[in-house]
Amino acid sequence: MILQLLTIQILPRKKFPCLLEQTEEKNKVRLYTILKATLLYHKCTLFSIQKMKRSVIFMPIYKMDGKKDGLQKYRVRINFTDSSGKSKQIDRVAYGKEVAKELERQLAYNLSDETIKKITLQQLYDEYIAVKKFEVRENSMRTIIGRLELYVLPKFKDYKLNKITSSELQKWKQYIETCTNAKKPTEKLSSSMKQNIFGEFRALMNYAVKMEYIPRNPLSVVGNFRNPYENKKEMDFYTPEEFKKYIQVAKEQAELSEQSTGSIYEWNFYVFFNIAFYTGMRKGEINALKWSDIDDNIIHVRRSIAQKLKGDDRETPPKNKSSVRDLQMPLPLINIWMNTKSVIRLLTVILITCVYVA
Repeated sequence: MILQLLTIQILPRKKFPCLLEQTEEKNKVRLYTILKATLLYHKCTLFSIQKMKRSVIFMPIYKMDGKKDGLQKYRVRINFTDSSGKSKQIDRVAYGKEVAKELERQLAYNLSDETIKKITLQQLYDEYIAVKKFEVRENSMRTIIGRLELYVLPKFKDYKLNKITSSELQKWKQYIETCTNAKKPTEKLSSSMKQNIFGEFRALMNYAVKMEYIPRNPLSVVGNFRNPYENKKEMDFYTPEEFKKYIQVAKEQAELSEQSTGSIYEWNFYVFFNIAFYTGMRKGEINALKWSDIDDNIIHVRRSIAQKLKGDDRETPPKNKSSVRDLQMPLPLINIWMNTKSVIRLLTVILITCVYVA
């Protein structure tokens, strides 16, 4: 009876164990197979193709009169509503109970496969972004959206997933080779940028594989961008001697500004770059520092400031779990920090006194 009532729809997780407990042992394997096909189909209906959800009802496998090669004759029937809203029925005959069960499973899979073929890359992208925004930081989300919308969707947004073939992807790679940087229109895309775009596209298609919308990722066949003539760019960083020269100029500029205008604003840059040099903290982490984050000689990194988001700057968690850390300040930085703290406290007292006198 339970198979007569089973329709393709998502069952609440809590009902799965109960459903299995109420099922006879001999029918559990069959029920599991049908549920698996059910879930696969439901994933496809999330796209609401042509705003019509297909309804599928599994009918019992009927035992019929007649045998063939000693195997009993069975009728397998599935009723469904197609994407245009018309009620249809698939009716097949099989010999042998196990063969009939396998036929039922294959028919259910074929129905879901027909729907999968209608999914476009734009529809996949919309679902992917809706899921991804709960998994990554806002800055990362902004980067993902930018790369896909600038360099992938213009070419493939109307393509059905099964039409994105290796040959089409090779043409897309040739197209990317001619693209210019969105921020610097006069410059071609760097090799690293092209590889990053490919990486975001590959992640999108990997999601399609994960959700069983496609059997494999065609991008794994064509491979990422390569440039045999481009040397790996080495990281450019301050040497201790270069930093000493730079920070000395920053200090002189701050002193000059304080003497001429009475403002200590320029000291912010002096302190900022000292913290960056001596601790290796990211700029967003430095901008997010509070007095309460400094405990004796330890800096507790617990937050960051996102400066590239639209609107005002926003406080966010650090980049990843390992970014939440405690850093011991070296002696030069301790002296700079204590002097800065003393100056700010002195100015606060002066400001309060001025307000009181006024």
